Amino acid sequence: MNLLVVFLGAALVNNYVFTKFLGICPFFGVSKRTNTALGMGAAVTFVIVFAGAVTWTVYHLLLEPLKIVFMQQATFILVIAASVQLLEMIIQKTNKKLFDAFGIYLALITTNCIILAVAIVNVMEQYNFLEAVVNSLGAGIGFALALILMSGIRERMEQSPVPRCLKGVPIALIITGLLALAFSGFGGII
Repeated sequence: MNLLVVFLGAALVNNYVFTKFLGICPFFGVSKRTNTALGMGAAVTFVIVFAGAVTWTVYHLLLEPLKIVFMQQATFILVIAASVQLLEMIIQKTNKKLFDAFGIYLALITTNCIILAVAIVNVMEQYNFLEAVVNSLGAGIGFALALILMSGIRERMEQSPVPRCLKGVPIALIITGLLALAFSGFGGII
């Protein structure tokens, strides 16, 4: 039951996009089309889970025993950067069209603050390894869910009579606020 609570907490109740407003740059940049939102959601989820597992291991097997926990952020950033490089090479070799669709946003996964935030939360909450992986998975699924919801709405908004002064970013910000309000309703579940 505890793992379900950790997962739902990261994915819905404490969704990093809608409750902490982290990861907004790729959220707005890649949420214009559902197919790119699906791909970016999967890519970020992979990086969050992989980096969450590796950073937890590095923290508990290297930083703590050597009493160099002050190196936590620098070490975590290195792990995240290496994870993104690995993912970038895999996508470039396997799906060139998706790689081109991501453009600069694929490289920007390295600076996606959600990934670093999840790694730090895993340590701060003193999760065991399995809980850290489940929390990371929940955060990744929550980010993907936010992207997919937003992309679906933005695609429909293109056919809607939106006033000219609200087209583009203004209406996207309004929609994000409404989605954040909706996600705040999950707070009473857990």
